[in-house]
Amino acid sequence: MPTTVSQPALIQQLLRFIVVGGVATAVQYVVLWVCVEAGWLAAPLASGLGYALGAVSNYWLNYFFTFKSNRAHRQSITRFIIMVSMGWSLTVALMWVLNKKLSWYYWPAQLLTTLLVLAWNFLLSRWWVFKNHSLV
Repeated sequence: MPTTVSQPALIQQLLRFIVVGGVATAVQYVVLWVCVEAGWLAAPLASGLGYALGAVSNYWLNYFFTFKSNRAHRQSITRFIIMVSMGWSLTVALMWVLNKKLSWYYWPAQLLTTLLVLAWNFLLSRWWVFKNHSLV
């Protein structure tokens, strides 16, 4: 019989996910700010670069701290790379639409993008990437 997760446990996972994501988001935002203000990259590319750099610590912290996964790393990391690739694509696409097409200033565009990609990544992480195998 599949196990169910209580609502408090789900909320605890979400809060841990947000804390872990805060580390990655800080990296992303610093890279975005430095690259845009220095004139090195356009906001969508700078955001994508920062997202990729922040993903490095994200895997390990989410595997052990947030989801306490028992899934084999070879399977989890493959799924994580797929999820991060989709999240990166969403980040760059949303930033391009909001910043370049709709002319939003890059910070509000990034904040909205972060919220949307955070929700996407949490759902995929919880129910696909780090989902524990149940012994049936």
